[in-house]
Amino acid sequence: MRYEHVCVEAVSCTLPPHVVTSDEIEARLAPVYDRLGLPAGRLELMTGIQERRFFDHGTLPGSISAQTVNQLLEESQFDRRYIGGLIHGSVCRDQLEPATASGVHHATQLPQHALVLDVSNACLGLLNGMIFLANMIEMGQIHAGVVVGTEVGRDLVEGTIDDLLEDSTLTRKSIKNHFASLTIGSGSAAILLCDRKLSKTGHRLLGGNFQTDTSSHELCAGGVEAQKHGDHRPRMQTDSESLLVAGVNLAVPTWEATKKTLGWENADVNQVFTHQVGKAHRKLLLDKLGLDPALDYPTVERLGNTGAAALPMAWALGIQEQILHQNDHIALLGIGSGLNSLMLGVQW
Repeated sequence: MRYEHVCVEAVSCTLPPHVVTSDEIEARLAPVYDRLGLPAGRLELMTGIQERRFFDHGTLPGSISAQTVNQLLEESQFDRRYIGGLIHGSVCRDQLEPATASGVHHATQLPQHALVLDVSNACLGLLNGMIFLANMIEMGQIHAGVVVGTEVGRDLVEGTIDDLLEDSTLTRKSIKNHFASLTIGSGSAAILLCDRKLSKTGHRLLGGNFQTDTSSHELCAGGVEAQKHGDHRPRMQTDSESLLVAGVNLAVPTWEATKKTLGWENADVNQVFTHQVGKAHRKLLLDKLGLDPALDYPTVERLGNTGAAALPMAWALGIQEQILHQNDHIALLGIGSGLNSLMLGVQW
């Protein structure tokens, strides 16, 4: 994938108001920890996550996504009349039908001529949305588009805690598949892409590449099993160790293909934004790709794993903190369960 006419005009995020520490979660799980002889502090030690954030109980993803899109367009002062596509790309959606993007479109008063749809692909939904919109801009089908997503992880975390407290058969081995669920946080991000003729910033989306390894599609699985759990909160089972290794193994050829597409070497990269899972994943990923960890902008320690919103949230926060400079080469390194990897290059 190479783009000549696509710019990243703005990136924005919305942080939830409620902070929940890993210590607080472990305090709720004290009966389980005591019975299994698990040391306090294990969750933060394993993941590096000190805290994550949650929205209010009952918050619908679309309501926050609409806020994030409005904020994005107000901050960028971009004319809504040019928006020809709106994609909602997070794992979390308001309902199965219609598309959550429909409600977001209505709430943000975007044009009637805009293409509106949801895209679901685990933690890659927003990056996938970027390339769909970029392709349409490159082909001249639309002038601009927005991809947005909001992850609301509160129900998954709290449902997992309740399950662990009620499961008398739990062992030190079987609890491992639940730890990834306790790392989940919430957040929202939106990205505005436009034709370079409309751009005021000139931040170019250069292109990228993608790879897949579907032999690993069962390593992480989530959904709602009301009959099994007695409620409609989602649950997730994750073989974290195997997923980490398989994901990084897929990232290596994806990065090599991306560099070839862009004509880059590692030395050309000035800044990296990755999918935020945990400290072990971040270290192994950057080591395997041969990238200096100092180039990365980690947020997982304070936000947890925020799914498809994780990478663009880190990007938006990095922009807010003014860590990017003119002509910086930015690598967006996406990995999602399935397994899929999508990596993109941006010239700031």
